[in-house]
Amino acid sequence: MTKNLALLCFVIALTGCVSLSEQRDKVAGVNYVMSDTVPGNKPAAVRPDAPTLLVLDTTTSRYYDTDQLVFSRAPGTRGQYQFARWTERPGKRFADLMRTRLDQQNAWRVSTAGGYVHGDVLLDTELVEFYHDAISNPGHVRLELRAELVDLKKHALMGRRIFEQNVPLTSYDAAGAASASNLAVSRALDDLGAWLATFR
Repeated sequence: MTKNLALLCFVIALTGCVSLSEQRDKVAGVNYVMSDTVPGNKPAAVRPDAPTLLVLDTTTSRYYDTDQLVFSRAPGTRGQYQFARWTERPGKRFADLMRTRLDQQNAWRVSTAGGYVHGDVLLDTELVEFYHDAISNPGHVRLELRAELVDLKKHALMGRRIFEQNVPLTSYDAAGAASASNLAVSRALDDLGAWLATFR
């Protein structure tokens, strides 16, 4: 009887370990890389007389300054995916993708602001909104980007623009949100590049 009881306890304990291990696997976090879906091209040589564009890091509100994917299930509310994260915070990553895209335009000599480079023009951007609107199934990713272009020689605002993207998800999950986010980022960069081209 004692042997049977001991064996039963051992089997129960073993089953518990397996279940806990399976649970850990199910809730393991996934890290997504924010990407530009437009294929990158090697930048051609920029003209020597091209103006220098200083590009500030993209800012975000405090709530969006996180590596967690953000969602909304009701108007005026925000939440964060528990097990889905970006590999980098959206503001910093967006700025890197933006500089790469602007380099490919060959219209500017692009540099990071804050260094020793003296610029002609300054680009300041903010991700005002960047989240999965999950009020309906599967929802869409909403991206709102504010951009300001400043003439550093004249100390004057050249232009200000708001860019908005609403990209539907193909699946109602974090993977769908990340994929739609990448498409929204690429489209916002398309629009930003086209707007900046009007100043050249």
